[in-house]
Amino acid sequence: MDKRSHTRRNFLRGTAVLGAGAGALWAGIGAGSRAGAAGVPRPAPARPAAAPSVRGKVYAGYQGWFACAGDGSPVNAWTHWASGTPAPGNQTFELYPDVSAYPADALFQTGYAALGNGRPAKLFSSYLTAVIDQHFHWMQQYQIDGAALQRFGSDIKAAGQPRLQQRNDIHGKARSAAEKYGRGFYIEYDISGLDDGTLVSTIQNDWTNTVTGTLHLTDSPSYAREGGRPVVELWGLGVSNRAGTVDGCLQLINWFKGKGAYVIGGVPRGWRTDSGAKPGFGPVYAALDMVSPWNTGNANVDQQLFDDDYAQLKANGQDYQPVIYPGFAWSNWHTGSPRNEIPRRAGDFMWQQAVAVRKCGTDSAFIAMFDEYDEGTAIAPAATDASMIPANQYFLTLDADGTHVSSDFYLRLATAATKMINGSAPISPTVPIPPTV
Repeated sequence: MDKRSHTRRNFLRGTAVLGAGAGALWAGIGAGSRAGAAGVPRPAPARPAAAPSVRGKVYAGYQGWFACAGDGSPVNAWTHWASGTPAPGNQTFELYPDVSAYPADALFQTGYAALGNGRPAKLFSSYLTAVIDQHFHWMQQYQIDGAALQRFGSDIKAAGQPRLQQRNDIHGKARSAAEKYGRGFYIEYDISGLDDGTLVSTIQNDWTNTVTGTLHLTDSPSYAREGGRPVVELWGLGVSNRAGTVDGCLQLINWFKGKGAYVIGGVPRGWRTDSGAKPGFGPVYAALDMVSPWNTGNANVDQQLFDDDYAQLKANGQDYQPVIYPGFAWSNWHTGSPRNEIPRRAGDFMWQQAVAVRKCGTDSAFIAMFDEYDEGTAIAPAATDASMIPANQYFLTLDADGTHVSSDFYLRLATAATKMINGSAPISPTVPIPPTV
């Protein structure tokens, strides 16, 4: 099976290319308050009064790609956690999750020693309904507007294979969870794994036959719409190590528009200047309804970058969805990389990005990512300290920068960031929430 064939995360660091496809395998695919743990009452689900939009909203990218041997999924094997059973020296993720809120039957035993607190080292499967339900419950509880469901080129081209069935099942379950908890969602195609000759036809066929066909995702009252138009994102347009010619990308964008869709483009950070990007893609960027430059990997908070992006898009009559993220590291599966490579700084790194977004003038944003423990960008609950990771393997913990924060800290931070970005709360120059609750 190909290595990491559909991840976007490893294409950009600073202004340099990280390298395509390095690292982990895809073989198919308690928060501080113990929110949602067994026996804890949940609020009544809230369905959206009207179709959710993306303008003026903050969405989080949702991978849904972790699987475990014995989880009953089509793949039924360890994926994204490791190739084979996760054990010391065999893992493809950096940040250990806090699994205390998941039911026992959603957790699977690893080959690690017990956690520092004596509990068995187990991991969750993203395939299970209870796990997806918990994720969308957290989105409701922490007022995250919704999820961009990642749909990978390397999956959708695998017709008839377990990995595609896995992805389809997860998206169907995510639809149900979004409806149950009143969250928006939309499909985000990551074009990784496709080539110039298959890009257009593969995505067109998947949208027609599966997304709007057998899965009927756009029929959901929770499917995001902008001006009545179903939202779709194409991630990787103009990215130097991804598929797509100018003509092919324009054909695909215009095809979606002809179907009545509102098209977001996930583009390189240097899209305006062709820096670290394919040259000549200006017409592609200009054809998009909303532009979302990929900022993950940029270790600096660049106010001027956000300002200039917003100014150009506003002048063009286009919408802007900047990307913010909490931090980055992948030393457990990318040999030679430093631990805690881009520190979270106890939330200040993500917060200052959110401040820059609000100051630039837009009221929309994309958080990368909700559940990517692989490269340490997850905002979902994670291990706070050594007591919550295996005693015999290094993992990044949330106290790495010297401040103890609760496992749900980054969900709480996302709440505050969402309110500041959408204008319902004033700009705060410093992180406005306590480390623990």
